Amino acid sequence: MILTSEELLLRLVLSCILGGIIGYERQAKRKSAGLRTNMLVCLGSCLVMIMSQSIYAEVEGHTNADPARLAAQVVSGIGFLGAGAIMKEGLTVTGLTTAACLWVVAGVGLAVGGGFYQGALLTTALVFVTLGTLSRLDEWVDHETNFSLSVHTIDKPGQLLLINNCLEEMNLHIRSIKVKGEDIEESEREKGRRHLLYIDLEVYNPKGIKGVIVADAVRSLEGVQRVDLA
Repeated sequence: MILTSEELLLRLVLSCILGGIIGYERQAKRKSAGLRTNMLVCLGSCLVMIMSQSIYAEVEGHTNADPARLAAQVVSGIGFLGAGAIMKEGLTVTGLTTAACLWVVAGVGLAVGGGFYQGALLTTALVFVTLGTLSRLDEWVDHETNFSLSVHTIDKPGQLLLINNCLEEMNLHIRSIKVKGEDIEESEREKGRRHLLYIDLEVYNPKGIKGVIVADAVRSLEGVQRVDLA
């Protein structure tokens, strides 16, 4: 199959448009892989698929060449971009959705490159709707069952465990935690100033306990200086 210049241009431009639609949603949410990244992934995948088909058309009947061989490398090779988008922050892992989007966008590009326009268009629409709808659902669920605590406490052995035990006694579970210490100059240490920890907690609250009650309980712990609800 030899593509005309018009068909080649159509496939390349369409891949940019479809990749850009998904990338726009990621860009709007300030994700690591945004508009340009998704467009480039989709365009590159489309080009690889076109090239694979063109090479096969030239050698068809002369060898047992597989037109899907180059395309298969895109599916596995896109993993390096996905791995770069996934980050571990404290106890949580972020970027999984962005990595999945990159993988789907690569598939959309392959579909466009192969001339499977209907599948590419439907997939793009479903991805865009899924990302927009389910993200709002996640926010609603999180609002109902989760809340955030910002704890300022003296840094001493066992302090994090003390806070965790306090929350578990109230049937609360820590979903994520970020800890930042306060840098103290040597002169301040000599004056007896204690090192402080700033702890940001994302708490899962299955029983709907009021955040004020939880904050008061944590505030009553020894060494805790301040607790804010976010």
